[in-house]
Amino acid sequence: MWGLDRITTNSTQSGAPPIRRDSYSPAPRRPYPVSGPGPLPPRPGITPRSSSLNLLSPSASNTSLSSALRVPNGSTRRRPSPGRNPSNIADPLQVLEAIMGGSPRKPVVGKDHVGAIPTKPDKVAEEIDFGGMSLQDFAAAEMPQIRQSFPVHTFSTQSVEEYDNEKGKFEDLHRSILACDEVLKSVETYLTNFQSDLGAVSAEIESLQNRSIALNTKLENRKVVEKILGPAVEDISISPAVVRKIAEGPIDEGFLAALADLEKRSKTINTRVKEQPDVKALADIKPLIFDLNNKAVERIRDYIVAQVKAIRSPSINAQIIQQQAFLKYKDLYAFLARHQPELAQQISQAYVHTMRWYYLNHFTRYRSALEKLKLTVLDKYDVLGEDPATKRGPLLSQTRGPPSTHDAFSLGRRVDLLRNPSPSALTAYLAEEEKSAHHLEVPFRSFNLALIDNASFEYTFLSTYFSPLQNYHAISRTFSSIFEPTFSLGQSLTKQLVETTTDTLGTLLCVRLNQHFAFELQRRKVPAVENYVNATNMLLWPRFQQILDQHCTSLSKLTASLPTRPSTAALLTSSSPSLSTAPTPLTQKFANLVNGILTLSSEAGDDEPVSVSVGRLRSEFDAYLARLGKGFGDQRKRERFLCNNYSLVCTILADVEGRLGEDVRAYFERARDGFDK
Repeated sequence: MWGLDRITTNSTQSGAPPIRRDSYSPAPRRPYPVSGPGPLPPRPGITPRSSSLNLLSPSASNTSLSSALRVPNGSTRRRPSPGRNPSNIADPLQVLEAIMGGSPRKPVVGKDHVGAIPTKPDKVAEEIDFGGMSLQDFAAAEMPQIRQSFPVHTFSTQSVEEYDNEKGKFEDLHRSILACDEVLKSVETYLTNFQSDLGAVSAEIESLQNRSIALNTKLENRKVVEKILGPAVEDISISPAVVRKIAEGPIDEGFLAALADLEKRSKTINTRVKEQPDVKALADIKPLIFDLNNKAVERIRDYIVAQVKAIRSPSINAQIIQQQAFLKYKDLYAFLARHQPELAQQISQAYVHTMRWYYLNHFTRYRSALEKLKLTVLDKYDVLGEDPATKRGPLLSQTRGPPSTHDAFSLGRRVDLLRNPSPSALTAYLAEEEKSAHHLEVPFRSFNLALIDNASFEYTFLSTYFSPLQNYHAISRTFSSIFEPTFSLGQSLTKQLVETTTDTLGTLLCVRLNQHFAFELQRRKVPAVENYVNATNMLLWPRFQQILDQHCTSLSKLTASLPTRPSTAALLTSSSPSLSTAPTPLTQKFANLVNGILTLSSEAGDDEPVSVSVGRLRSEFDAYLARLGKGFGDQRKRERFLCNNYSLVCTILADVEGRLGEDVRAYFERARDGFDK
């Protein structure tokens, strides 16, 4: 048979190659070269299967052999002869005969052969595929085709040399595998340790979880207790931040907040002490509250005294200190007044004395600056009945300013002080540097405007800052104590301005300015300055009446002197035909004076003495014109003279307003119409 011949031939050509252990190397098996001619072309219709030829190949797997009979890779032992086969291995010839379907051979019984020839397994028969031919037909097929289809490995000297050449690679692979085993062992050790550590961590996590549950339980219990005891403890406790702020912190908004918190706690603790005197916590905290209050009082005292001393510094603006140091922290004095009223009263007196000196000092300097202004002087020669050409006495050089160079009886732009008042007073520097002349109402307005503004601010400050300790009457007395010397200074200035002047319009302007100051004080709600305003009115109104009386007296004297007094006015009253019927200069002065008075009295009430004074002055003027008209021998010329004078008065009074002005204008219009026929 072909298969048997192939086995026999291969056995006789070369010794059996060493058994290869395929498990040592993952590389695929390499076929051994076949001796003889080249491979035959494959037989058509035959599909070779490796499973059917592995039994015939010397390199076939030895998995069917027992582990004791496996030869290590690289061994030089030859394949045992048929007579020396292991006892538990069947004879290959018998196996092949069983596969081929021939009669089985008798088993050889001996010490090396035990058992019978096995029968052909059904599974093996099913796995062998001969391409639809029988085994005999397959064996009888042409050898070249079979060789081409089924190459058979033969072991030669070249194969052994190749194996020896590859041996080093296999040994390196073996060593690599051993190193991998060592690495895997270390990884196994690490994983084992990690598992152990993981178990410990798991135990710790479980312990922490148990502790967390216990802490949550305690927390819930504490919340319940805190909900009950929290408000009570909060009411009788003071935080360290509040204590530190009061004892060491700067005086600012935070200090005020700490004071408010301290007072709140103090009231609560005092109430609790009265309700529950046996509570030990209240007894423990009361000394701390007492000491903290004393510390706060001490720091507030030092702060206020330092600010009061700062007011006495030269060139200091007291209003800035009042706004930024006192009013901004007014709760400090309120705290001091509640806890130490006697000390608060002493500090209040120190403030009063300081501010009295402050205002008196500054307004004295301001008055000195205003006295340096050049004023227009109007004296006893600037009245209606006096001749402007009359020589003034030797006292002219002693007057404060030059004589009047303009019409002393015309109001002009002086009324702008009332209609378009400036919001600020004349500064001391400008007053000292001013070169032009002014009327008396300018220094009067500047001084009193500055005084009213400062007094209003001071009264507002006193009402706001000292209100916790003082009521309205006490604040008014405090205000009077501060401003009494300054008010006296202002009254003396007013008296100095008007006591010697005959400036009727200037004096009446001062009256109207004083009335405006009174209205402004009412708007600002500062009633404490009312006494000063009334005292100023008591200086101005009588002087205004005295000046008008001087005008009336001068007119009366002029009228009485017309027939006999050889003066310019008397010459105009003569019955000479050369007498003119034109209005006299005194008529224009009279009309301008009355127009100024009526303009300044457009809003005057019936209770003012202006109407009586104007009526008296008007009567004196009528008597003067009537006495002067008698100098005309011609009746018609006398009537024309009177008509011309009354017409001039009516023309000048045409723009006056107010009820008093309308009444006076209507009177002169009737007089003019009586002579205009």
